This record gives sequence, C-alpha cells and structure tokens, in this order.
Amino acid sequence: MSDPTISRQKLADSPLDVVVIGAGQAGLAAGYHLTRHGSRFLLLDAGPSVGHAWRSRWDSLRLFTPAEYSSLPGMPFPAAAGSYPTKDQVADYLAAYAERFDLPVLLDTPVRRLTRTADGCFRLETDRSTLQTRHVIVATGPFQVPAIPEPARSLGTDVVQLHSARYRNPKDLPRGRVLVVGGGNSGLQIAEEIAASREVHVAMGSKQTMVPQRPFGRDLFWWLTATGLLTRPATSPIARFFRRRGGDLVIGTSTRSLRAAGVTLRPRLTGADHRTATFADGSCLQVDAVVWATGFRSDYSWIDLPGVWDGRQLRHRRGVTDVPGLTFLGLPWQHTRGSALLGFVQDDAEWIARQVTPAGRSGPRSGDRDARLQRPLPDRRGTTSGVYSAATSADAAGDQVTVTFGRRVAPSRR
Repeated sequence: MSDPTISRQKLADSPLDVVVIGAGQAGLAAGYHLTRHGSRFLLLDAGPSVGHAWRSRWDSLRLFTPAEYSSLPGMPFPAAAGSYPTKDQVADYLAAYAERFDLPVLLDTPVRRLTRTADGCFRLETDRSTLQTRHVIVATGPFQVPAIPEPARSLGTDVVQLHSARYRNPKDLPRGRVLVVGGGNSGLQIAEEIAASREVHVAMGSKQTMVPQRPFGRDLFWWLTATGLLTRPATSPIARFFRRRGGDLVIGTSTRSLRAAGVTLRPRLTGADHRTATFADGSCLQVDAVVWATGFRSDYSWIDLPGVWDGRQLRHRRGVTDVPGLTFLGLPWQHTRGSALLGFVQDDAEWIARQVTPAGRSGPRSGDRDARLQRPLPDRRGTTSGVYSAATSADAAGDQVTVTFGRRVAPSRR
C-alpha cells in the first residue's frame, strides 16, 4: 500500500476493507487474522479502554476456564497453567494483546447506525464521524443490554435493585435480606459471596446442570477439549442435544456448597409487591435488596439493514448474514459451543476473516509476521500505544485521525 495513513475525512471518502465493531476478545482475534491477510481495517469500540467490559464486572469474578485454555491466537495467556484468571487479568491481557500486535483500535466510538450505500459499501455513523467500508464484522458479543424481569417494576423504591452488570461487591448492598434472581454461574457465584455477610436467597427459574470444576482429577475444560465437545459443530447431534437442554453448565458450584454457605434456594420468582417477593410454590419473602442475575439480551436495532435482526432473532449462518459483506463473530453457538469463549473464539475469527478477505490477497511478508509474533510481551501491562481514545482528544473538527492499517491509531494535529 503506497499511502498507509488516512485522515478522518478520507475515512469517509475512501472505504476501508473491513471495520470490526467491538474490540473485545472476538474483535481482537479478528484483527489478528485480518493483519495476517494484509487487510486495511479498523476496530471500533464503545468503551474507554480495551478490556473495559471485563474490568467493569464484579470484583471477585474469575474465569472458570484455566489460563491454558484462555488464550487468543499468537499470544499465550500470561498466567500459570491450572490457575483461573481474575477479570482484571483478562482485561490486562486484552489490552496487552492489542498493543503487541499493533491493532488499530478507536475507543469511545459507539456505532449509532449501520446502513448500505448506493455503491454497495457500508456506512457507519458514530458520534464523531462517518466511515465507509466494504465489509463489517460485528463483534459486540452477546452481553449487551441487561435483561430485567417484569417483577422489578413492582418492587418499592426502598428496595435496592442491581443487575449483575452493575454489582461490584457486597458493599453495594444494604444490610438485611438479599434476593438473587437467577441460578446461572453469575447468580450463584454472587450469592455465595454475599452470603458471607448477609442473609441470601436465590430464586432459580429452572433446574440447572451443575458440574464440578475438576471431575475425576482433571479440569472440566480438559475433558471438554479431549472429547471434542467444545469444537463440535452446532449442527451435530451432540450439540443439538445440549442446545435443546438450554442454559449453560453451572461450573464449580453445587446445591450442597450453596447450602453450606448459608444460601437458601427458592423456586422461580413469579411476582413482587413493594418489599414482598412471591415464588412459584406460593411462598413469599420480605427483601431489602435484589440482585438481578438474569442475563442479557441482544440489541442490534442500530443495524438498519433488512433481513438481519427482527428485534428478537439474528439471522445468520455461521456468522454470515444474507447481506453480502456483513458478518458476526463471538456469538453463542455461532459454530460450536466454544464460539463465545475467550480461548476458543480464534477458529471462528480465522474463518470469518477469510470470508471478508478478497481472494488472492497476500498477507504481510512471512519474516515480518514471524518477527511480530515472536516479539516479547511489553512490560507496560494494560498500556496500549496503538489504541486511540477519541474522547480524550480535542474536538473532531480540530483533529484528524491517522490510521496505519494493521498497526496503530493515533491522533495527529492538522
């Protein structure tokens, strides 16, 4: 490429090859493979820093995947095998990953609208600029908008309510009785933590499949990898069986451990009135606080293209939509059970990168690529010199964004 830099104005006039929306684990993995293909691409992220989504989760959160099963392509997770990384370690890893491979990330840049231009390119509208690109990879992940059930509306204003996305630690809650609604991994881990200092009840909407972290002396993910269950296609008989069962495995928590921690298990929450919660068995409970560990819902209403999102369901086949050039990455069961997991998204990322790369394009010279892959990890963990935060610059009219494709994003003064 004769001119690898381009101003903000030129970004609107000269389409990129690919724009990746989301610079989390899926987006970064896509960036890694797009770099290898030699694509002119840019990653956009709504957050103030790479890894922000992880860093903003509750304080004690740890992965239930060991470090050796938690790596993105080209860079092992820097933690001891058999250890379970904290959420801050994951955030640091993602930030260091973006720096190590000089991925062009533009922060504080939520995409407000995605449309198609008359010449077949995509038009992305952000708060600061408009970009055009030939291909789009949506890698915003499945955890977008907190899902809060209807009974929340009927609780009194004196009942403290937090979704698990906003919960940080027990200090967020008042003294008194706490109800955790949701029996998945997040809800049960939060309930056990709160139970050390408060009376806790958990409303479980459906029966959960609970499995130990280390069955028969080996970590669960050793077994899932050895048996191939994490990499079986979603259309395979075993994958269809697990999908019909619904829900995720609850890992490392059991009804016995919950009761030992002092947690009281209750059936589905069916209603609420001021401070009174009502359950499916007809029982009632006076509560002082509620933690809604009820998951998230997707929201792609900003995609103004027909046949993609109907308000409830996303239409795609292995991440490829009926709109030529529009793909998704990091979705649950996009291709396999591991599609949305940190250490297993890389196969989908490689496949999607091939779908948006023109046939015959050569990637970087092998020597350059190998040198980049072997470069030592920077000492400044979490510092990403290749990442530019639009929110910390002067106004867009006074700045231009200079992009070195496949390398870095940095501000430059006119």
